[in-house]
Amino acid sequence: MTDEDTATAPAAAPTRTFFGHPWGLANLAGVEMWERFSFYGMQGILVYYLYYSATEGGLGLTKAEATSIVGAYGGLVYLSSILGAWVADRLLGAERTLLSAAVLIMCGHIALAVVPEFIGVGIGLICIALGSGTLKATTSSVLGDMYTKEDTRRDAGFSIYYMGVNLGALLGPLLTGLVWKMQGFHWGFGLAALGMAAGLIQYLLLRRSTIGDAGKVVTNPLDRRGRIRYLGIAIGAVVVIAILALAGAITAGNLSTIVVVVTLAATIALFAIILSSSRLSDVERSRVISFIPMFVASAAFWSLFQQQFTVVAVYSDERLNREVFGWVMPPSWIQSINPIFIIIFAGVFAAMWQRMGPRQPTSPWKFAIGTVVMGIAFLLFIPFAGGGPNSTPLLWLVLILFLFTIAELCLSPVGQSLSTKLAPDAFHTQMIALFFMSIAVGSAAAGALATFYDTDNETPYFLVLGGASILIGVIVAAMNKWITKMMAGIH
Repeated sequence: MTDEDTATAPAAAPTRTFFGHPWGLANLAGVEMWERFSFYGMQGILVYYLYYSATEGGLGLTKAEATSIVGAYGGLVYLSSILGAWVADRLLGAERTLLSAAVLIMCGHIALAVVPEFIGVGIGLICIALGSGTLKATTSSVLGDMYTKEDTRRDAGFSIYYMGVNLGALLGPLLTGLVWKMQGFHWGFGLAALGMAAGLIQYLLLRRSTIGDAGKVVTNPLDRRGRIRYLGIAIGAVVVIAILALAGAITAGNLSTIVVVVTLAATIALFAIILSSSRLSDVERSRVISFIPMFVASAAFWSLFQQQFTVVAVYSDERLNREVFGWVMPPSWIQSINPIFIIIFAGVFAAMWQRMGPRQPTSPWKFAIGTVVMGIAFLLFIPFAGGGPNSTPLLWLVLILFLFTIAELCLSPVGQSLSTKLAPDAFHTQMIALFFMSIAVGSAAAGALATFYDTDNETPYFLVLGGASILIGVIVAAMNKWITKMMAGIH
């Protein structure tokens, strides 16, 4: 079989529809819903597990170390998307890689639930990071295969998918947070493991009838010599990381900064590999170039948005008035506010984009709006800056997280959809990984930036970050015509 044969676009999924979309959308949204249930359920209590004292069931790290680990873990989740995308494009195909990732995620949650202290954290977070990043890239790839590049339903389909995903993100922190308060951290992690098991079972039961041939093709297969070479590189990388950790060069405090640097280097390398490939046509190369400013805007957006799990998590535990009719809610429940808004408004955005059709704003404009609104949300922390315990009203943080949601809906599902439309045939899933690499940079940066946050410098902290996000949004808006031209017919 020739490379040209293997690069042939996959056959369409079965013709049954789900609200006017391929039925595979329902299955993929379902497995991602359960994965997000487990992911956000675990992440909702992770930072507290790391910095709460041993008498409270935690590991007793400093807040700076805890937020650095959470940021680094978030970055590694999305950094691993490049590895998962590479495996999909060169070894297994997107669909089989998706299935393998789901199994790995479940194993990671089980490790957190049953293996004690830092050993369980290390094993669990590595497995979940590798599996979750891979799953996100491959589900987007398989879903993208169910639409043509010109299909105006595509952005709406990804918004519906995003709404389903956020059902899991809503329920995860609520239920694991409740179990944590009732039984302890490890029971909360165990509930996350059960959620991922449910997602895996659901996907296997509906796999054949809903997915069809989508994601089955290995678009750029690797020969035997190449497999041996890359296996050696992987083993060498693991050895180097182990040596650096044992030598003290990698610590909890600097982990998020290391992940930012590594992710940026990997991003530059992947852009270079794709752009220098002889398998790209001139139009495909132009489209990849157009994605560079979008990557920068996305990374800036996520460096603020992902602080829900670092700065905002600590803020909710120590500064927010969480009392409701005499009952104090667990701080992890705050992380379910954004998914509630997503569930309410994702359908509105999907319907709006679908109704507008070709008249909807271009992708650069959507990115610009998202980064500007995100910056405004950070500026809204300033009126209550420097206050004491319980000084911030719950409804004020709800307003801020509402703006987080509007910004997210303008950028995140659109970014996933855009990466599938701009993807060259030979780098189909790896192009999607580039979008997730922007989230990796932002997630790790959210941990690194958290080290500069304290109650004494809240005003400059939120002012600088909010203002920078607004500025980047304005620049992307100004570049709209150039970016759209480079996209060569993709909007």
